[in-house]
Amino acid sequence: MGLGALVAITAGVTLVAATATFGVARLRRRYDTVDTFWGLGFAIIAAVAFPFGSGPLSLRLVTAALTVVWGVRLAVHLHLRNHGKPEDPRYARMVERAGDRAAGRLFVRVYLFQAVVLWFVSLPVQFAMYGDGLGVLGWIGVAVWLIGFAFETIGDVQLRRFKADPASRGQVLDTGLWRYTRHPNYFGDACVWWGLYLLACSTWPGAATVLSPVVMTFTLARGTGKPMLEKGMQHTRPGYARYVERTSGFFPLPPKRLTPR
Repeated sequence: MGLGALVAITAGVTLVAATATFGVARLRRRYDTVDTFWGLGFAIIAAVAFPFGSGPLSLRLVTAALTVVWGVRLAVHLHLRNHGKPEDPRYARMVERAGDRAAGRLFVRVYLFQAVVLWFVSLPVQFAMYGDGLGVLGWIGVAVWLIGFAFETIGDVQLRRFKADPASRGQVLDTGLWRYTRHPNYFGDACVWWGLYLLACSTWPGAATVLSPVVMTFTLARGTGKPMLEKGMQHTRPGYARYVERTSGFFPLPPKRLTPR
């Protein structure tokens, strides 16, 4: 199968998966079901693309494995995070504003939109299935992926333990990885996708998918990731403003020394 045909197939699979997820969300009456779909969608695309690629088995296997491991871990993490809690306030507000047209609007603005972004971001994974081999860039990509996966996983564990401790209520997490970046999970997420992009760089078409990790990084650092989260934190955490002053917003750096107030 040619690369063009695969790209068309994955687009269709992504659309079907997003629609099915929306159906599940309607049955559950929980639109935040889309959060679980985000990680699983990438894993599905990798699994679909793996058998059709013409590249070396080692490259296809590493690319698929890294994508599936990352996607499944993220899906499980987000599902457990949302389980047993009220609907995500973002979606609750959208439902309230849209009224009777809420279902249609959320399907288009959230589910279809995320499906398009997911498919576009996954292009390096798809193109890597037609690459020439791992090579030096490929192994560098694996190393970058490992760094990102470690940051994301450890950061999520530290945050989960912090939230589970009653003594931390109303406080700001500024220890562990969170001492060096306000968003170790987002930084790790970006590294994962730059690592997967490097796996696709054994061919010029694969290298041309550079906009995919750029879009993911921009979304995390400037789009719906960091800015939206920090906007809410400034109103709920009294010490968050000082934390912002001394701690890097994205890339891990030593904290700044601030003069006492």
